[in-house]
Amino acid sequence: MKIQIIDRPGQAQSNFHYPGNRPPLLPSPLIKLPLGSVRPQGWLKHQLDLMVEGMTGRLSELSPFLAPDNGWLGGEKEGWEEQPYWFRGFYDLAVLMDNPRCREIADRWINAMLRNQYPDGYFGPRFNKAVTGKNGQTICDLWPHMIMLDAIVHYAEYAGDARVVPFVQRFFAYCRDLPDERFIPPIQPGYDNWRPTIQHARAGDMLPHIYWLYNRTEEPWLLDLARRFYDRITPPESEWLDHHVVNFTQRFQYPGIYYALSHDRGHLELAEYWYTQHMLAWGQQPRGIFSADEKIRPGKVDPRQGFETCGMTEFAKSFYLLGRISGNPAYADRTEDIMLNHFPAAQAPDLKGLHYLTAANMPQLDRNDHDFKNKGFQLPYSSGGKTGQTYRCCQHNVAMGWPWYVQNLWQATGDNGLAAWMYGASEVTAKVGREGKEVAIAEHTDYPFRSSVKLTVKCAGQITFPLYLRVPRWCEGFTVAVNAERLEGDAPAACWVRIERSWRNGDTVEIEMPVKLALTVWPRTGSVTVDRGPLSYSVKIEEDWRRAEGTDEWPQWEVFPKSPWNYGLVIDRDHPAASLKVKEKPVSSTQPWSLDAAPIEIKAKAKRIPNWKLEGNTVQPLQASPIKSDQSDETISLVPLGCARLRMACLPRIEDGPDARYWK
Repeated sequence: MKIQIIDRPGQAQSNFHYPGNRPPLLPSPLIKLPLGSVRPQGWLKHQLDLMVEGMTGRLSELSPFLAPDNGWLGGEKEGWEEQPYWFRGFYDLAVLMDNPRCREIADRWINAMLRNQYPDGYFGPRFNKAVTGKNGQTICDLWPHMIMLDAIVHYAEYAGDARVVPFVQRFFAYCRDLPDERFIPPIQPGYDNWRPTIQHARAGDMLPHIYWLYNRTEEPWLLDLARRFYDRITPPESEWLDHHVVNFTQRFQYPGIYYALSHDRGHLELAEYWYTQHMLAWGQQPRGIFSADEKIRPGKVDPRQGFETCGMTEFAKSFYLLGRISGNPAYADRTEDIMLNHFPAAQAPDLKGLHYLTAANMPQLDRNDHDFKNKGFQLPYSSGGKTGQTYRCCQHNVAMGWPWYVQNLWQATGDNGLAAWMYGASEVTAKVGREGKEVAIAEHTDYPFRSSVKLTVKCAGQITFPLYLRVPRWCEGFTVAVNAERLEGDAPAACWVRIERSWRNGDTVEIEMPVKLALTVWPRTGSVTVDRGPLSYSVKIEEDWRRAEGTDEWPQWEVFPKSPWNYGLVIDRDHPAASLKVKEKPVSSTQPWSLDAAPIEIKAKAKRIPNWKLEGNTVQPLQASPIKSDQSDETISLVPLGCARLRMACLPRIEDGPDARYWK
């Protein structure tokens, strides 16, 4: 047995069994396994169960965009981004859950697209093929295809349908042959149609699809097409890459994706630069969201500013792509930050509705105007059914969230091994080793609510391959035992443990990841967030769910507080654990992401801040800590952010020293 502690998996080899990058593309340290290779278990499986009968699984009955006569199915109605946003998650959901109703719908959509390709290679709604503005300029809108190809690629990898590669090849030949004046051209004055302009900011989303086809055909012209798409990406909007939240969550990754073609490490570093710069300025919220509403706005950096649900799924997708190209474990940490702390709270616990915006400090979810860029209906949970209001993009794009998270728990590696990239109850089945023998690994864990993981190997005979275990950035003292024999030494945070050995059926790997209480101190205000392992915590605010339109089957909900929320913490910044007490409760296999079922509560000492109130339905911005309060000490409960629909996670520090001031 060979054990190594490494920064990231090697990039020098190509996996024998799963198509990775072929020269001249740089080999990727990690390679996505085909859809269906990873199957969810535990609470994660139940999220997909809820999706099947929830909004995503039934959206074709609710959303007018998914009507049978839409252009993606060959109908005469328009079709733009809403349909592919939904379908790339819905198709994966149908496969992972093997639900007959969903599978029938998914197959109908796939076959309609493969059957209705134009002779010139274009596919999909004819309305996007030539969009003419008021000034007479005509543009081909390729943005919706960048999304829909996600589903088509996953279908090809799962089903092995021989129609797909020539289908995609004909489409990219169509893109290659588009004249410059129709291929993502500069917009001329008077065009006056915003839809085709979206592709200018997001043209880099086509690169992974082009790489996918190149790795199966090795046609050199495809790499020239990739350069053509990359060259058409809009330059940075200002000193910030992009002011629009969803544009940014996609755009920052493009130089890193292009790095595989350019071989210029500066491109990979540029992706990290844009991310770091943006988060330092606007990310004054826990676990990777930033203050944007729909767009960043000068002065709007308080954690009361919301983060769009679409931004969560797109951020996660970007992290998956960059994680595979770089092998950097930080991208797995960032995915868990978003998906385990914010994504659950963006939806109602039954997954029958979502809201547009989620923030770290948001103690009331009502349908009135707030201090957001967009006005009106932003916060109630809605399915967008016939009698409810809709969030349009997020209503469809939320479908990608949990199915893609499941698929990326495990990755293949360039040296024919497997990597536990993120932790979650699941079973992975894959070909490993030089000979490509099949192995299954069952992962038993209640992560992120518990920090132990047990892996059990299932295989015939003896198989030699490397197994990679990611050490999260928050973990100190990560330990591993193989067949109950603890390996020597503790791995440092933010690295990989590589174990290469001859594995046999029934072998076990047990992982312990010690968690400790910690505080994030936000530099602009001195407020604090309580952290423990992969989760951050919010004040537990009792919820009053009030029906607001909708139907009995698809209700629309506002949520109001039934208990106080305006607390500051009485806490020692240097020794936070001394004033915090953790209580672990059973982990529900159904829906742990709810207030009542929260598997962890932290008791904290706090005081009320009576003058901290709502203004215009939005919580007042934080004032500089320390804050003085004459109120009595109270013991309050904190719950994981993902369990809290009403949330207060960035809290003032209460002190009595000379620097403390009363809330103004």
